[in-house]
Amino acid sequence: MAAIRQYRRVFATFFRNSLMRELGFRSNFFITLITRGFWFTVQFVMFDLIYRHVNQIKGWSREEYFGFMATGMLVNAIVEAFFMPNCARFSELIRTGDLDFVLLKPIDTQFLVSLEKMELAMFSQIVFALGLLGYSLWQANIHLTVSNIIMYGLLIGAAVTFFYSLMIGLAATSVFFGRNQGLLDFWFYVTIFARYPSSIYSGSPTAEVFRFLFSYVLPILLVITVPAQVLLGKLLEPSWLGFLTIAFSLVAFAVSRTVFHWSLRHYRSASS
Repeated sequence: MAAIRQYRRVFATFFRNSLMRELGFRSNFFITLITRGFWFTVQFVMFDLIYRHVNQIKGWSREEYFGFMATGMLVNAIVEAFFMPNCARFSELIRTGDLDFVLLKPIDTQFLVSLEKMELAMFSQIVFALGLLGYSLWQANIHLTVSNIIMYGLLIGAAVTFFYSLMIGLAATSVFFGRNQGLLDFWFYVTIFARYPSSIYSGSPTAEVFRFLFSYVLPILLVITVPAQVLLGKLLEPSWLGFLTIAFSLVAFAVSRTVFHWSLRHYRSASS
């Protein structure tokens, strides 16, 4: 319990420092809010226009698709707010030798590297996502149960864990490559597939290959589509996909942590 309290205090300190940094550059903060608001509006209007011409897209109605889109936005906003700024600067810690000072601190290195800086402007994206989620549930006239809400929360946590694990695993390769911008770009390119429900990837052999690959090998489709299906009351086929999603995220976290510590063992400090 003492260790948990210590980590909570450290996290609170990180949050305060990030808030002070944002308040010190308020114009940048507000520009980010406007940019995110514009991006959200464009996404909403674009798919609203599409659904004016069709009733469903691969089994997803307008209201259901907005619920899926809100789920993807929520997961991405959490990842980008807490983890992305830190994973992106990990290579700089190695290049400048500042990682030496991180390793000397009496705290878990991965925790420190992953959460030291936060992009608080991304919290607006979380608000937008929750608002769109509420709108979709209201439009679809869905009455939530406690079990659905709890399962949805667990699956959102699983999705965040999976995407964080993928990101920190790629960032850890900076120990060997010096810079890993190309690998972080790979993260963005791959996660583009998660912007659409898994049922979209059907109708041709190539699409089916992509669907299998990004559902069961690198399950970026699974971790976004399944939470949305659970909350919206859509049938899961097979029914154990929810538990498989959570299992994938736990395995991904264990693997990423192993890769991170393995990479640190090969790190050569600035003084060596």
